[in-house]
This record gives sequence, structure tokens and C-alpha cells, in this order.
Amino acid sequence: MNNSEENKKSSEEDLRLLKRKIRVVDEGLSSEAKAELWTKIESAIRRPKRMSVSFSMFLRYVAVVAILCIATYYIYTGLSPREEIDYNSILSNTQLPDDASNNVMVILGDKDKIEFEENRLAESIMSIGNGYMGMRGNYEEYYSKDSHRGSYIGGVWYPDKTRVGWWKNGYPNYFGKVPNSVNFIGIDVYINGKILDLGKAEVKDFYRELDMKNGTLTRKFIANIDGYEIEAKVTRFLSIVAKELGVIKYEIKALNFDGEVMFCPYLDSNVKNEDSNYDEAFWVNVSTDSKENYGSVVARTKDNPFNTEVFTIASVMNIKSNKDAKKNTYSNKEYYSDNTLVFDIKESETISIEKYVAITTTRDYKENELVEKAECILSKEANKGYEIVLQEQSKAWNKRWETADIKIDGDDLAQQGIRYNLFQLLSTYYGDDSRLNIGPKGFTGEKYGGATYWDTEAYCIPVYLGVASKEVSRNLLLYRYNQLDKAKENAKKLGLDGALYPMVTFNGEECHNEWEITFEEIHRNGSMVYAIYNYTNYTGDYEYIKEYGIDVIVEVARFWASRVHLNKRKDLYMIHGVTGPNEYDNNVNNNWYTNYLAKWCLEYAAENISKLEKECIESVNRNNVTEEEVKTWLNISAKMYLPYDEELDIIVQHDDFLDKEFIKVKDLPKCNLPLNQNWSWDKILRSCFIKQADVLQGIYYFSDKFTFDEKKRNFDFYETYTVHESSLSPS
Repeated sequence: MNNSEENKKSSEEDLRLLKRKIRVVDEGLSSEAKAELWTKIESAIRRPKRMSVSFSMFLRYVAVVAILCIATYYIYTGLSPREEIDYNSILSNTQLPDDASNNVMVILGDKDKIEFEENRLAESIMSIGNGYMGMRGNYEEYYSKDSHRGSYIGGVWYPDKTRVGWWKNGYPNYFGKVPNSVNFIGIDVYINGKILDLGKAEVKDFYRELDMKNGTLTRKFIANIDGYEIEAKVTRFLSIVAKELGVIKYEIKALNFDGEVMFCPYLDSNVKNEDSNYDEAFWVNVSTDSKENYGSVVARTKDNPFNTEVFTIASVMNIKSNKDAKKNTYSNKEYYSDNTLVFDIKESETISIEKYVAITTTRDYKENELVEKAECILSKEANKGYEIVLQEQSKAWNKRWETADIKIDGDDLAQQGIRYNLFQLLSTYYGDDSRLNIGPKGFTGEKYGGATYWDTEAYCIPVYLGVASKEVSRNLLLYRYNQLDKAKENAKKLGLDGALYPMVTFNGEECHNEWEITFEEIHRNGSMVYAIYNYTNYTGDYEYIKEYGIDVIVEVARFWASRVHLNKRKDLYMIHGVTGPNEYDNNVNNNWYTNYLAKWCLEYAAENISKLEKECIESVNRNNVTEEEVKTWLNISAKMYLPYDEELDIIVQHDDFLDKEFIKVKDLPKCNLPLNQNWSWDKILRSCFIKQADVLQGIYYFSDKFTFDEKKRNFDFYETYTVHESSLSPS
């Protein structure tokens, strides 16, 4: 069989599989629209495979993946696809995705133009990181259109004063957030004195590529600046070999002229957060310096009244070029340092510069050592040359993929999607520093403050256990162990025993500024223990419990024992005044998930104390656990109240949940959604609608404790009223 015949057979199989997957999508379309849709899909499938996908097309692919992921949602709610999304417009002009063997995610601008409206989304999607630091996919050069410049350093944060109209005992004084850090990728470009601005220039063949296999971000385009046409290629990466290192190579080729090209690489620490509560800057200048092919900027987070750590960051750059500049000048001012390199360029000639940047912080060095340490890193790495440093980056990323890659046959979209999610997770954290954790948005922006949530224990550790060495997950557990004393302080502030881990934190202290979360969403405590259980169960590393884990397990058990109360009339222990994972129901009594998790934590603590009494009595003694205390835990566990409805034969989310007025999501006029943008908070709290899995979260955690029929009954009931208004919820 020749290649043409093989490709035809492959295309026919692709079409057959795709029709099976999308059959739920075309319900509700007219016969004419349906015929046109399939004609376009068949045409796309049968055209030759391409190694790229446009940005708008990529968004369509994401939509298709979402369709496949939430097909069950439509089936169980009865909401037709046409009512939710205009699939005809989404799928029109869609091409096939890349071959599943391709590790590259590619985003191309539409032909002869560059994306403007979706640029911020593109910047988020094209973010890169190395665990130590990360950045959004911004352009290096000046850009006059809408953009959100963002570079972030892991573990560097600022306590932004809490902005509320009232105060309560135990309320956090500040909301911690990651400050937008020094802009170290900046390289302005001038062609014959005219600035290159993709917001105004005539741009074609725009191409942007995130190479997940090798950890690089590349951009190519042709731009016409007042008649001078250039071809540009820009590649950058954050090294996972030398964590403080970032590298950019910027190439300009003259297509229709002889003239002059000028590069202005710079460092700028005069940056702000878009989400600062009072619109203030978080950085103060310490020093700047510049020399030929060199620049440095040192900035410090401003003093704060909360006695939290102040961080100093040094950024140092070295510049190399493929030919000598005819003119090289430099300057510096407060917060800023630059170089200006001017080159003569002939038609068809390519001029390139390489910008090597090292970022050092007082998390690792003394302030007066920062510049010197950065210079040492640059001296070592820049002297290797760009190709060697790039090869080392590629080799290191390929090594990660040897254990991390998950292969999916027959679904290119799912293959690309799982690799992208793994790439972002591995770019955000890879266990190199137990002082760090995982912000919900990684290094893609400022949302959620870049802080640590219980999502790490619930959703991230299980992934790391499967795709990385056990040390990665172990360090995430040590992060919580090292903050145990702060968790004890948090519990004490609420008048409770043991330890209460924070909802949001950088240093172990609670810094979330919504009362229904800070005080009431205490189920998070159980996830700290569940992560230890998950880790030791998967790896067999019981030494962790002996050395560290039992301390956390015991203190969390003590918290639950002090947080419950005995209902003497029913002789059952209850937990009142909580918020479960469903944050659209606050201050409820006996949230099933919270009660079940507390019950399990108490049993798990008793089980481990019994085992350690035989294997490592020192672990028991250092925690001062008595036989009477263990009996109390077991008594509470045995008498824990777990709401259940016999008539419906389902778990009840909380005491009053079934007293609500019930309206299925499918029967709710679409103009009401999303609820959090259209309804008052009062109306949301009184409604039956569920933001994200609550009862189902518990069944997910303890899947082995429930039969298939129990899972199905509860899923069928609760999914009917779930609006999925958390970004995690549909998954």
C-alpha cells in the first residue's frame, strides 16, 4: 500500500472515530447546517496533516475537548448542546489537530493578521516556567495593544492589606499575593529608527509555538514597518538545569532593504499588579547598573506592617550578538537598566542577539551577594553558548517526559490536552524546593494570588505520584509539615485545639479574606491527612509517617475532636457552621463531606497510633498521645452524624439541603448563568444550585467505600443541580 492509500485509509478511520465522538454535538442543528458542518469536517480530515493550528482554531479544539469531557453532564441534565454553545460557529473551518506523536502545542495567528482580541488568553496559554520562576507569553518588544505583562518568582510574595468593611476575631490581616516581578524579557526593536510594534505594523505569517517536549517558546512573523519588511524569530526558555537562568534569542532578517536595526534589551522592575487591593506598587528600588552588554536591577518588596518576610530580587543580564555592533550604548535609572546595540543590516542578512538573564533572591542568598551570585551564574551559562544551553534544556525536559508522558491512542485532541496540562504542572513545580508549592494558576497570572490552596493535596499530588519520583510529592507533604506550628496558631485563633491548615497561604498563616472561607471551609484540614494517606499508600514509604506525617495526623485529629459537639438528644457528634466544597452554601450544619472526612481522619489517626506503638513508640511519645485521647477519637468517629435520606436513598449534602426549592439546571433560563454574575449572593445561598462537587468530592476521595449503584444514585441526583461555576468543576 503506498503512502497516499495509507493516508486515505487513516483519514477515513479518523472520520469514523470523529463522527462517533461528535454525534452528541450536532443534535439540534438543522439538516442543512448539519450537512455543511460534516462537509467541512470531512474536508479538514482529508486534507494533508499540518504541524500547526491557528489560535482561533486551537480555541475551537479546546471547545471540542470540553464537549467530550462534559458529555455526561449534558446526558444527565438534559441540556441540549445547542442551548449552551453555538457549535456551528465553533466548528466551522476547523482543521484536524496535530498528529498525536507530536509533542508541540502550536498557536498560529490567522493568515495575514495577528490576534488582538484573544491576546491575553494566548499569553496565559503560552506561559512557561521552571518551578523557580515563570512568566506569561508576552512579547519581548513593545506592544501597544492590550496585554498583561507578568513575570513571577516562586516563594516571593507580599501581604496586601485586607479590604473589608468589618472585622472579626481571628480574621486575617492581609491577603497574600505574588507580586508581578521584574520584566526581564524586554527587548525593544527599531528598524531604520522606527519602533517595531505588532499592534500597529502590518503583520503576516504570525506563528507562535510552545514546544512542550523541549520547554521552549518560539515566535515567528513577517512585519512591515513603514515599508521596511523584516522576518523575525524569537525563542526563549527558562532553564530547568540552572533554575535562575532565562535565555532569549532574537533574530531579525531584512527582506527588502539595506539599513539599520537597533536592539534595546532592558530590565525593568517598575511593575505593578493588576489585582492589588489599593493599586499600589509592591517594589522599591535598591540599585541599578549598566555597562556594555551588561545591566543589573535590584529591587525589594516594600516594608509591610505584618512582620512578614521582605524579599529582594536581583536581575542581571548579559548580551551577545552574532556580529559586532557599530554602536553600543547603555544607561540606567531608578528601577531600570538597558543597552542599545545598533547594527548595519543588508537585504537578506540576519542579525541576532542573545539575552541571558539570571534572577537571584534573598530566599537563597544574602542581599549583598545577589548581584555577584547572578553574575557567576551568567558567566558559567553564557560562556557555554546558546546552542549548548538549549541542548541541556531539551535533554532535561526529555528526561522528565520519560516518566511523565501519558499516551492516548485515537484522540489527538485529548493527547495534546493531557500533555499541555502535564507541561504546565511540571513547569510550576517539580519538587526541587520544599519551601514552594503550587498556585492554582501556576505562573500564568495573578489570579488567586499565586498562593497555596488545598487543591495541591486533593488534585496535584495524585498526579505527581503517577508521573514523577516520590520525592516530588514528599516535598509537597514536607511543605505542610514545616508549617504545622502556624496551623496550630490558626486553630488557636479560633479557640480550637490541634492544627487548622489555612485555606490560602504562603508561610502557613491564613491569608484568605472571605469569612465564609476563612472560618468555615474547614474541610481543607482533612485533605492534608488524605494526602499523607495517598502518598504512603502509593509509595509504601511509611518512614514518612514515622518521621513527619504522624505529627500532622495527630494535630488534625485534635482539631476535629475540639470542633465537633455532642448532640445529647440524639447521642451523635455533629459539626455546625461550616461551608463544604460547594461554596454556594455557607454556614450550614453537618455538611456530609466535612463530617465524613473528620470521621475518617479520627479513625486514621487511631489506626496509625496503634501501628506506631509497635513499630516506633518515639513517634507516639513526641506527640504526647494518650490511650484516653485515642478512645475519644474512636468514640467521636463511631457516633459521627452523617446526613442520609432513606426515601431518595442518597447522601444529603447538609441538614437543610433537601428543604430547598429544587429547580434543575436544564430548566433554568440561560440568562441566569453564570449565577455568580447574575444573581445576588443572598439568592445564590438560598438556591439549590451547587457550584462544584461536594458530596461527590467525598465519594471521589473514598471511592472504594461506595458501590457502583451508590455512586450512580448520588451522581445522578447532585449533577442535576450543579452549575459548574468553578474552573475545576467540569473536570
